[in-house]
Amino acid sequence: MNDLRGCRIGVLEARLASEAAALVRRSGGVPVAAPALREEPFPAGPAVAAFLDELSAGRIGLVVWQTGVGVAAVFREAEALGRADELRDGLARVRTLSRGPKPAAALAAQGLRPTHGAASPYTTADVLRALDGLEVSGQGVGVVHYGEPNEPLALGLRARGARLVELQVYLWRPPSDDRPLAALAADVAAARVDAVLFTSQIQVRHLWDAAPAAVRPLLAEAFTGAVIAAAVGPTCAEALRAYGVRDVVTPENPKLGPLVAALSRRLAERPRRPLQAAEVHP
Repeated sequence: MNDLRGCRIGVLEARLASEAAALVRRSGGVPVAAPALREEPFPAGPAVAAFLDELSAGRIGLVVWQTGVGVAAVFREAEALGRADELRDGLARVRTLSRGPKPAAALAAQGLRPTHGAASPYTTADVLRALDGLEVSGQGVGVVHYGEPNEPLALGLRARGARLVELQVYLWRPPSDDRPLAALAADVAAARVDAVLFTSQIQVRHLWDAAPAAVRPLLAEAFTGAVIAAAVGPTCAEALRAYGVRDVVTPENPKLGPLVAALSRRLAERPRRPLQAAEVHP
């Protein structure tokens, strides 16, 4: 069983905050919640309409879906345009590539199954490897971005001769109230938490940005010493290393449960620290 040994664990998840905190508690830890991300809808009606025009005219042969949130947002825009059935029919006629299980599940909710998928851990490099077996030269390829443009994916597709039709349907923003995030950064610097769970690369940037100026230079040193940085996958881990964090715990399976299990194994390797409830933010 996972055993976080009463340790204080920073939880940066926003959309699944309650689920992540509950998992930490069930695993014997004390969650310190500090949402690090806000997903803001991006007005994309005209762009989705243009995408649908290209799809219905047969000028798109492949659509790459990177997130379940992106799938849901495109369908919401299509529904608002009165063209949701047209979107389903068009997607059923072309190849679709899902970056992982979440976009595949969102497509399944619309009665669709992706024709291709990226291998775990579903990084951009894994998506590009999946594209190696697909002919895209001279074809229109729809790319539904996550909360910011995935430039390496776009560059890789253009290098393969694809003509891109790109959609940005939501944006990653810092939390409206970043005080809990700033407090967590201060706790990391002072080693008042034992570990922090990073479940998205953008959480790394937002944590550093929210940190008070005097705290920011201390974060990488704290994560390399007393505080464990646990990243859900290699993309997230690379984001931490870009900020100078040399030691990052990652699970073999890029999901929250295996991440907590990997963290518990690392915690088991070091002496237990006593829980001090007064240090835990509500």
